[in-house]
Amino acid sequence: MALLRPDRYFTRVSLIDPQADLLDRGIRFVLLDMDNTLLPRDTHEVPSDILAWLADLSKCGVGALILSNNWHESPFEWGRRLGLPVVAKACKPLPIAYGRALRTLGATRAETVCIGDQLMTDIWGGHFAGFASYLVDPLTTVDLKHTLVLRKLERKIIGGMPPEK
Repeated sequence: MALLRPDRYFTRVSLIDPQADLLDRGIRFVLLDMDNTLLPRDTHEVPSDILAWLADLSKCGVGALILSNNWHESPFEWGRRLGLPVVAKACKPLPIAYGRALRTLGATRAETVCIGDQLMTDIWGGHFAGFASYLVDPLTTVDLKHTLVLRKLERKIIGGMPPEK
């Protein structure tokens, strides 16, 4: 189960402090899930606090990339809007797209963290590929049917692990 246990757990991606939670820990790059991590599935708009957080990452010199399982055009559209490189069709938790992400950023595993809202894709995939992985609560309860089923299992696995505030 260690592959499914996040290294850290936050209620929202914008609560991850770029200095204290990333740079001070030697993390210079983040691989970000898109759906329900950066933008909610119900509104499909990035909330203002997350936009501000992305700007703070950039100001601090933390490189970011969208790593999405999405097979549609939307990750690329959001990548253009947010000024972030994208690796889509990632097939997380399989590790191949993580290598593409590292090459795109010019990063190493040791200085990179995966951040996402799902244990079965984001956390398992990040750990399976050799990365530290941070879990965030999903931005909304609206999700794909198969993801809603997995969320029940995820709640059992995460157990009483409280999110950092």
